[in-house]
Amino acid sequence: MKQYNFDEIIERRGTDCVKYDGMAEAFGGKQGLIPLWVADMDFATPDFIVEALKRRCEHPIFGYTFANDAYYESILSWLEYKYEWKAERAWLTYIPGIVKGIAFALQCFTRPGDRVIIQPPVYHPFRLVPEAMEREVVYNPLKLINGRYEMDFAQLEEIIDPRCKILILSNPHNPGGVVWSRETLARLASICAKHHILVLSDEIHAELTYPPFRHYPFASVSDEAARSSISFMAPSKTFNIAGIVSSYAIVPDDKLRTTFFRFLEAGEFNAGTIFAYEATTAAYTQGAEWLQQMRAYVMDNVRYVNTYLQQHIPQIKAYLPEASFLVWLDCRDLNLPQEELVKLFTDRAGLALNDGSMFGPGGEGHMRLNVGCPRSTLEKAMSALEKVFNQK
Repeated sequence: MKQYNFDEIIERRGTDCVKYDGMAEAFGGKQGLIPLWVADMDFATPDFIVEALKRRCEHPIFGYTFANDAYYESILSWLEYKYEWKAERAWLTYIPGIVKGIAFALQCFTRPGDRVIIQPPVYHPFRLVPEAMEREVVYNPLKLINGRYEMDFAQLEEIIDPRCKILILSNPHNPGGVVWSRETLARLASICAKHHILVLSDEIHAELTYPPFRHYPFASVSDEAARSSISFMAPSKTFNIAGIVSSYAIVPDDKLRTTFFRFLEAGEFNAGTIFAYEATTAAYTQGAEWLQQMRAYVMDNVRYVNTYLQQHIPQIKAYLPEASFLVWLDCRDLNLPQEELVKLFTDRAGLALNDGSMFGPGGEGHMRLNVGCPRSTLEKAMSALEKVFNQK
């Protein structure tokens, strides 16, 4: 069995990557920050994916392409292996990114003035995309109970009206790291089906679920969920290939599928690239062992951050993620205005994290930390943060 090296430091500057080369622009021109923000990892893309792309590059023509049988079979086999979900090939389509897939669904199934429900604090494009399309965003805030987010079904029922057409679900939740139970998802499906609300389920962090938690694809939890949802998945977060754009949608319901797929086909939005098909097939046919090792490494990184904070900076508390390499930090005990909290991390500690307020109501007093990096990077970051508190 090959042992992968996640401690390796790989220089990413100069590759036009957002995380490093776009950092100064995103953080007001500040230089030299340790980048712990954008949700990709600093680990090498697995060698079997790189080799698959190299083999394709040996052929000198990159003409029009299509998704072959191996591509579809790799996805279907992976879904059954990971989630015991027997999806059908007809349900699948390539999409050029999950945020784009959500945007396409909004264009397809809603009109300006329609209402879209989101559950903050949550991934910010869930708000930004509908707003840019002149849809009204309605909040169904999550409840924080004993340090873990839960859905507020009573409030959801209260805010639903005939103008509510779509609910965008983060499954698992970003940034809170919650893996929703089957019961929670089934209850959500029941409410949405009753009110004829389409659920768009972003499941990009699904494969990074940690034991003993289990991810349930939304459409798999009940017949109501399958009839009223579009699920979006991708190997991009899992195998660190976000730049290849390898997402896909799963639509079990015939009527929804016909409408959505016709929309995608009209604009050729379902036409993937050679490298997307190659990378996905390689990831899902050869990636199980790499994923297990990477996930174990990231889990250790989570434990390291949590222990370090408890021992050295107890004013900041980590929500232990049940999935993903993103850690949601509770900084409310510092009693700082959000602007001052951000400055503490950036100006004083030299760290680039995501500002919690960008995730909407409930995000204030929080920061999001990306631990998908070598341990040595986290050690430098935690030491720098501790020095800020020692200087007080």
